[in-house]
Amino acid sequence: MVKLTAAATKSIPRIIIFALTLVYGFAGLFFRDPWKNEDAIGFGGMWTLFRGDSIDWIVPHLAGRDISLGTPLPYWIGATLIKWFGPLIGAANAARLYSAICFFAAALAIWYATYLLGRRREVQPIALAVGGQPDLKSYGMTLADGALLIFLACVGLAQRAHETTPMMAQLMGISIVLYGTVRGLDKPWQGGLWTGLGIAIVALSSNLTLSLIIVSSTIIAVIASNAKLRFRWTLTSTVLGLIGFAIWPLVWYLTDLSPQWRHIAEEGWRNMPEMRATPSIESLGFLSVNFWAYAWPVWPLAIVSLAHWGRTKESGAWRAPHLAIPLSLFIGSLIYVLFRLEANEHDLMILIPSLSIIAAFSLPVLKRSVISFIDWFAMFSFTLIALAIWIIWLAKVTGYPESTAANIARLLPGFESQFNILAFVVALVTTGVWLAVVRWRTSRAPKEIWRCLIISASGTTLMWVLLMSLWLPTINYAKTYRHVSARLVQMVPSGGGCVDTSNLGFAQLASFEYFSKLDLRDDPNCPWMLTHSQSEAKAYAQLNNKKLTLLWEDRRAADRDERLRLYEVIPE
Repeated sequence: MVKLTAAATKSIPRIIIFALTLVYGFAGLFFRDPWKNEDAIGFGGMWTLFRGDSIDWIVPHLAGRDISLGTPLPYWIGATLIKWFGPLIGAANAARLYSAICFFAAALAIWYATYLLGRRREVQPIALAVGGQPDLKSYGMTLADGALLIFLACVGLAQRAHETTPMMAQLMGISIVLYGTVRGLDKPWQGGLWTGLGIAIVALSSNLTLSLIIVSSTIIAVIASNAKLRFRWTLTSTVLGLIGFAIWPLVWYLTDLSPQWRHIAEEGWRNMPEMRATPSIESLGFLSVNFWAYAWPVWPLAIVSLAHWGRTKESGAWRAPHLAIPLSLFIGSLIYVLFRLEANEHDLMILIPSLSIIAAFSLPVLKRSVISFIDWFAMFSFTLIALAIWIIWLAKVTGYPESTAANIARLLPGFESQFNILAFVVALVTTGVWLAVVRWRTSRAPKEIWRCLIISASGTTLMWVLLMSLWLPTINYAKTYRHVSARLVQMVPSGGGCVDTSNLGFAQLASFEYFSKLDLRDDPNCPWMLTHSQSEAKAYAQLNNKKLTLLWEDRRAADRDERLRLYEVIPE
């Protein structure tokens, strides 16, 4: 149990938390190209659906490559957004509205799930002898604000939450499952609808392994929790969840999908992304090294929360809904990451919703020393990062400091920086707001329990907005295939036939398909071959009795390891 006064649970003004969430969510979505790697692949699938036929919609894949990208929901949403908004804001910008929808839906679900859990009896502060303890609504809203700030403060989400990847739909689905399961505790029908919808979203945006793990974790959470859910929640969530699992196979049946394409779809559903039958050493190594920085400050707050609430004197403390439900979903998501063939940062996104909810319940019990450490660490770190971003931007625009400008020119040959008044104003205003937040936090001693998060959430937003305003042209130049695609088009004769991309990576294929408009396909009979692996290209040609003549070699300016080569293919 905790002791709190009503003053400590004063909620954040709605306009502040809404503005912070909107700025964070929309920054970096527009005025840029698809970026290597996963962002380009996700957009490539959406672009193929937008321009393609029924097969492209039934089995999402990249143009010219008959390999399924997995379940279709992210690509259905992205292609539809391109159709609706592409003529107004451009195809790539329209597709990234999918990321915004997923992010805001996840944020809203996390807020409401925490709000409902925060109103429950077992987490309420002790009634004070003289009164003045917070009421249920105020306490729940404060914890919900804290969970949202923790979610926004997660350093690793900044870039990954703004890319067109299936993991964004998974993030949304898992967050909705959490909300629906909590909602079902007091409103079974409504909670069942939301839980079933979340399961359906996960089933239509991930492989079978994650889908079944999320279902199993939800069942375990319900069994483990000492607040039992009713039959109406079980019935509704089960029916909707089964519908979600059945939609894609039903589309195969109704469209009389050919056996070949059905096999491709089934392979994508089972193993996209690639899974292992046992925990992967590579994924475990990646997780052990990268998770701590990626999930800062979520994981230390979650540990504090588990340590406090897990050792409370009440019987069955671990079975309380505010621990049992999110902890079960977190463990399930963690198991999935460990069984990935080779996990990456995108996979870690699905760990954050449940961890943010758990971490929010640490706020009433944090010691002053911990609060001060989090505050000063965030203040010091993000101020230094912001200062570095400004100095490097100044070097790009003015050439001073000279050493910094020279390093940029060496790393990005050919890049010409231009002063953008709008980006400058946005960055200046954002920095001014950051200084005001720092001044507010350091010039007074606020009592609100969320005070240690406002600096972290504002700092992450500051960092991301500065990068997406001052540095956006630089990052875009480094990560896009636009310029190298334009040079490739000049080398392929108009009407010269197709280009074999059998030895090209998914990200390259998706980018070249969008930027070049060439006839790209995995076909050894094409008169041209585009590849990024010289040895694989030669082996492939030898296997197919072809002779290769190198016509063109190029790379993106920021990638010294990648070498793209165009060959003329001559039958022997």
